[in-house]
Amino acid sequence: MVRLGTGIGWRPEIAEAVERMPGIDWVEVVAENVCPGHLPESLTRLRERGVTVVPHGVSLGLGGAERPDQGRLAALAERAGALGSPLVTEHIAFVRAGGPLTASGPLEAGHLLPVPRTRDALDVLCENVRIAQDALPVPLAVENIAALFSWPGEEMTEGQFLYELADRTGVRLLIDVANLHTNHVNRGEDPAEALAELPLEAIAYVHVAGGFERDGVWHDSHAHPVPRPVLDVLTDLASRVAPPGVLLERDENFPEAEEMERELDAIRRAVEEGAGRRKAGAAPVVGGRPGSGRGASGAARERLALAQTAVLSALVAGTPVPEGFDRVRMGVQARALAAKRADVVAKVAPELPVILGKGYRPAFLAYAQTRPMTGGYRRDALDFAEHVLAGRPENTAVRRELREWWLERSGSRPRSRRPAVRLARATRRALLRR
Repeated sequence: MVRLGTGIGWRPEIAEAVERMPGIDWVEVVAENVCPGHLPESLTRLRERGVTVVPHGVSLGLGGAERPDQGRLAALAERAGALGSPLVTEHIAFVRAGGPLTASGPLEAGHLLPVPRTRDALDVLCENVRIAQDALPVPLAVENIAALFSWPGEEMTEGQFLYELADRTGVRLLIDVANLHTNHVNRGEDPAEALAELPLEAIAYVHVAGGFERDGVWHDSHAHPVPRPVLDVLTDLASRVAPPGVLLERDENFPEAEEMERELDAIRRAVEEGAGRRKAGAAPVVGGRPGSGRGASGAARERLALAQTAVLSALVAGTPVPEGFDRVRMGVQARALAAKRADVVAKVAPELPVILGKGYRPAFLAYAQTRPMTGGYRRDALDFAEHVLAGRPENTAVRRELREWWLERSGSRPRSRRPAVRLARATRRALLRR
């Protein structure tokens, strides 16, 4: 087991601050945001100082009905090698649906969505985890996620589901205590009961993050201070087992370095308090038997595919909410997905909010209601611009600038390097004027 210590999520916006922070033993980086051949200089400097770097994937979709994409697995393996990482991590979630198993078009969530805690879903997840383990050069750890809604007809609790997953595959667990708190508020699930059921010896490390509550719903924002209830869950966990590593996550709304350092100190104190309770007399660690259990049948994958496609379609394409789901919570999740999608597109294509001004966000949210993402955020940005152009914006300057932006990026190379296709571009331009 790798002893990691105290860490923080490395992000470009806080790279310099992270390098200067005292007591940082390791950092975690979003795997999809780094290029193995061109690592950020900050990460290189941290590695040279002996700081461990762990890639954290967000797009593999191990909880989806399809088998993991070999290209994504190869990319994750490449990043682990380039960073010299002792392990890699991903999520127990599905991020896309549709496709061959459902004879329907592909859909992308653009976010992590919960899998149903059923035998079918567990069988599929276990097989997908084994496929990933075989493709990766280092051990894999998987993270429990936060959820805004519950699946009807679930057959296991969160702790039971995670226990069986670790028991059958030997996979390590990345326990997010903020997500346990989120599911307590949103789904009425007791974090203490979940911790009591976990195979604690399988924990690779722990995530801690902030969020906020609105209208009785907890939003796992990663953009707010860590609240006391989350630190209390961390203390409870540390009273049961010594976590090999604990990491503070912050993705947006970055505060001053001093505030993040204070949060790290609060995390250390929470762990120390739990350790004190453990030494005074702790609950025993329960062991598992990795490698047992059955595999996933084709029928199980098809059933899961149909269920996940119906849910995702309701969330991103405006189709009816499947029977048994809380319609209010599904509406909250749909709005959250659209808002996140608007935010990410604004980061991927920052020119669009500049060109459209205050009209960007309402226009994008209206677009997202019935037009699901099918090809990633960069494709989504182009499709959105094309949609706006098709509606012929009244402002001539905006229309002209947006058209130029779209034409420059909708081909494989900039127009200035493709004189042979200018006639085709001119034709497309004429069509857009209609």
